[in-house]
Amino acid sequence: MGLLTAALIGGGAVGAVAAAPVVLGVVGFTSAGIAAGSWAAGMMSAAAVANGGAVAAGSTVPLFQAAAAAGLPAVATAAVASGGAALGWLTAILI
Repeated sequence: MGLLTAALIGGGAVGAVAAAPVVLGVVGFTSAGIAAGSWAAGMMSAAAVANGGAVAAGSTVPLFQAAAAAGLPAVATAAVASGGAALGWLTAILI
């Protein structure tokens, strides 16, 4: 593995972990709850309609909201870092 590949993999992993809370906030998952009129609110509405009026516990919307409110747990941080590293590796292949 070359130096550029290692740098892109490491940068991808770190960047993804750093960006996750920012991205959650941008789409409307905040520490105070889901922002009205946001993409997250649309997701929550669609999930509620699909489940007969309630959002199912453990589904995507509550998981994203919990991550925005309390931060990513260790397992989620590892998963996000792995995804970022994979993206960095793919970038290294393409350039």
